[in-house]
Amino acid sequence: MIKRSIAIFSKMAISFALLLAFSVSVYALEGELIPLGRTTGMKFFTDGAAIISFNKIDGRCPAEEAGLNIGDVILSADGKVILTNEELAKTVNSCKGEITLEVLRNGAQMEVKVKPVISNEGKAYIGAYVRDSMAGIGTITFVDPETGRFGALGHGVSDIDTEILMHVERGSLMPSSVIGVKKGEAGEPGELKGDYQVTVNQGTIEKNTDSGVYGVITDENLYKNRKAFEIADKNKIKKGKAQIISNVSGEQIETYDVEITKIFETQEGDFKDMMIKVTDEKLIEKTGGIVQGMSGSPIIQDDKLIGAVTHVLVAEPTKGYGISIEKMLEAA
Repeated sequence: MIKRSIAIFSKMAISFALLLAFSVSVYALEGELIPLGRTTGMKFFTDGAAIISFNKIDGRCPAEEAGLNIGDVILSADGKVILTNEELAKTVNSCKGEITLEVLRNGAQMEVKVKPVISNEGKAYIGAYVRDSMAGIGTITFVDPETGRFGALGHGVSDIDTEILMHVERGSLMPSSVIGVKKGEAGEPGELKGDYQVTVNQGTIEKNTDSGVYGVITDENLYKNRKAFEIADKNKIKKGKAQIISNVSGEQIETYDVEITKIFETQEGDFKDMMIKVTDEKLIEKTGGIVQGMSGSPIIQDDKLIGAVTHVLVAEPTKGYGISIEKMLEAA
């Protein structure tokens, strides 16, 4: 089964465990980027209220009856733009009879008419639980020293309940620190335990894709004086020794030895470009191998940035998968 995470966000899905990374805009496969490997706090806000589950009122669920689905994002109600859960609840409760919802589903907008149920207390309900935001910690993969644009996770951020890719309208980066580690064991994925400062903004999140999260770092101190590396396209990746850059304690960024054991001929949309094995005894002692929260840790080979860690094999925590930097830049 796959375990996805934004460090603190995690959920089971198919037989590995996802970790963290970051990138944005249009990059060419040339020039230099800074492989950061630094954890950061992340806040995500949808451009509406995403439906995460249904419930029945007096034996009925008006939202489900009207054809709404889990994962639909409610953008407006009776013409009023919806940005928060509270705005949706207030608009529904003040409606008279039927309410018209503008909904985003799989990238397409549609209108759905729903007739709320009136409770014994006189309040109107449509029978849908919604979410307008999410927060956690993750690892920044790279930053462009000239523009501050970054890429992270190497995979997208999905809603923790629905496992559907979160439709992000905006977001921000916050200072973070790793305060503990749950070591990974066979059959039991580990994780980084982090803390972040919600009142301090270090950057903006602009894009959430299947291949990573992207935006702009506004606080140069996050990458100031860090070394920039050339980037390599996928056909330059080879089996053998490599390194990952990770932040698994406090704010300290360190380099650890790994081995690339397999290179995959991936199809479009596939996150598996390579398999890696942690060989560094120091990292194995600290974490047991790859743990949740390390997703996005940059991978270096022959002094070039080649990709990022994305998943861990639950049965063998020293092994995991990586995405090529080429694929992250394409997504950006």
